[in-house]
Amino acid sequence: MREIALTSIVPILFVRDVSASAAFFQEKLGFETDFLYGTPPFYGSVSRGEICLHLRFVRQPTFAELAAREVSLILATIEVSDLQGLFEEFKGRGVAFAQMPTRQPWGGTDFQVRDPDGNVISFVTYEQ
Repeated sequence: MREIALTSIVPILFVRDVSASAAFFQEKLGFETDFLYGTPPFYGSVSRGEICLHLRFVRQPTFAELAAREVSLILATIEVSDLQGLFEEFKGRGVAFAQMPTRQPWGGTDFQVRDPDGNVISFVTYEQ
């Protein structure tokens, strides 16, 4: 029997305003807006390089209350080749960080950003 390969994953972030969220990812994090669907948009996609995130409208983000109580409720982790370079880029764009670059005991170094809806995205590199 042939092994079936899983080839990609697309996290879906729950947001209150798809257009505003797409603008945040574009202006602050350097993503491109792939599409916005609906009038007003209730679904959309942003991407940067090989990374794609989908945005889905909800009246109140499911994790908003939980995220307020948790120190770091990460909803997506993105592996990057130049963590410090990306951190400096984001810093230059005025991004507010949920966590500054931190070497973790599990072998990676990461930093975190929080989108306008409280979704935490971690950017990580792993030591070789």
